[in-house]
Amino acid sequence: MPQFSRELDVYQGFNFKKDKQSAVGFILSLTIGGIALKADQETISDPEQPDKALATKCVAVLNHYLWETGVTDALYFSGQISTANKQSIAEMLLGTFSNVEVVVKYAIYEYDPIAKKYFKSNFVDADLNGLLEKNGDALNIAVADDASREVQSPKNFRFQFGVKPKTLEQSINVAAASSKNIVKKWGVTETA
Repeated sequence: MPQFSRELDVYQGFNFKKDKQSAVGFILSLTIGGIALKADQETISDPEQPDKALATKCVAVLNHYLWETGVTDALYFSGQISTANKQSIAEMLLGTFSNVEVVVKYAIYEYDPIAKKYFKSNFVDADLNGLLEKNGDALNIAVADDASREVQSPKNFRFQFGVKPKTLEQSINVAAASSKNIVKKWGVTETA
């Protein structure tokens, strides 16, 4: 089965340049264990309309995304978050972590060289509801102690997590080009 894996350009995400055509991605909202991370990156350019900022602020600028495209496969995110969000994640990890529910909304953009414009290549219309993935007994979530050097201002920290779907069918939009959209299912609904 094909996978959707993208290396994303953090520098381009923070410092969008019209003449550069590398893929970028953003986590637009994220709640882990009932704690909503702040959407505090507010002047990030919208790749589809580079003269305007994204319609919503974002929580993270992504540097990697992976989904094996199966309905029960995990989504893996890696990106840069603010100091305030780094502190929230560190507090969760150091405390008594019992709620592993995740609510996430994100968008990944790529450049279509035929249409000569950016398009959303992987995104969701509504929040996805999932659970933090486990690696053995450990939850798949981590945040760096030291600030990233890719973009030095604003100060940001590498953050990664994996999320499995809840027992609920949801939708993820994928696209191969600006007019080649496909809706794929994520999660399987289980009746009580």
